[in-house]
Amino acid sequence: MELCKLISKDYLKQQQALHNDKNYGVSGHKWASKISHHKDILDYGCGKKTLEAALNRPIANYDPCVEGLENNNQPHDFVFCGDVLEHIELHLLDNVLQDIKRCMINSGLLVISLIPAKKTLPDGRNAHLILETHHWWKDKLENYFIITNEEVNDKEYVVEVKPWV
Repeated sequence: MELCKLISKDYLKQQQALHNDKNYGVSGHKWASKISHHKDILDYGCGKKTLEAALNRPIANYDPCVEGLENNNQPHDFVFCGDVLEHIELHLLDNVLQDIKRCMINSGLLVISLIPAKKTLPDGRNAHLILETHHWWKDKLENYFIITNEEVNDKEYVVEVKPWV
């Protein structure tokens, strides 16, 4: 999918500025043990590629806000998308979910924060543009994926999915 359908030019600049922070885009490593058994992984919205570092093996990394990784959203057996979806512009969320589905051959793990971010965008908005309940997210995700497992706590919604065929 064309980049302009996944992120607006203005928001891309905002996110690129945040990605210059060494502590932004670094949460992927926390999920390595849960998904290490998968062979063909795409980290969709990889940030600093901490998932790949924690797995200690090469995986595919895609992030439209990181130079050199903005065109790497090709299909893979398993897609990990952690702490990404809440950062998406609401009017482009369906496009992004469709793109994740397109990239997912067999299954995936989506981790969605349900609370405000500690970071703010350069324009002053909270970095988590979409703050909704897990019920809202579930309704949205079910348009694109079969939910095979889900866990929710007061901070995040963790969803194992398969793409609708």
